[in-house]
Amino acid sequence: MFDLNTAQEGQPKGLYKGLLISLLFNIGIPLSLYYLAKSYLHASEVVALSVACIFPVVNNIVEIIRHRRLDFFGLLFLVGAIISTALTLLGGSTQLILIRESMITGAYGLLCFISLLFFPKPLMFYVGRQMMTGGNPARIAQYDAGWQKPHGRTAHRLITAVWGCALFGEFVLRVVIALLLPPPVVLVLGPILLTIAIGGTFFWMFGYIRRVRARVQQAA
Repeated sequence: MFDLNTAQEGQPKGLYKGLLISLLFNIGIPLSLYYLAKSYLHASEVVALSVACIFPVVNNIVEIIRHRRLDFFGLLFLVGAIISTALTLLGGSTQLILIRESMITGAYGLLCFISLLFFPKPLMFYVGRQMMTGGNPARIAQYDAGWQKPHGRTAHRLITAVWGCALFGEFVLRVVIALLLPPPVVLVLGPILLTIAIGGTFFWMFGYIRRVRARVQQAA
């Protein structure tokens, strides 16, 4: 998912900082606005989701204007909010509403698997390039060069496969608990599952990248 050949120590720190900022603006703040609108303003589902979308929309507009790119996490939240709004407006069973937040993660997980089979490069290669290069042509060229090396291709494919398992697995678990457990329990367990799936995968990925970089440096 990232440039595995660089030995610069500052780059991972910059990546983590950018990642945390992206998560804050595109997931943390929108979710806080959503729950505030629901709990304190007693807003409808559609209104609460509309309020929550403000930050991802603004952030992606800025990204398009400044860097001609979309923020991955902002796009993830926006698509999820659109799906949730559509399901709310169209109605649906309680179980369907309970799993709506996981539909987008399930779709991304499935897309990871599809990309491994049919894309020129796996999905997380493109996501990593967006996050790592900042649109800088020199850094893009350096990042793309890593694909030419066997350890780079192996790492990108493994990372994509693990993300696919984590995201699609979270969706499957959400469906199972929505069918078997009472709605209040699902409402509590759902966000916990999502946090574990995404947070755990990030934790594994960064550790894996450090190990690969260490092996590359030793071989050099």
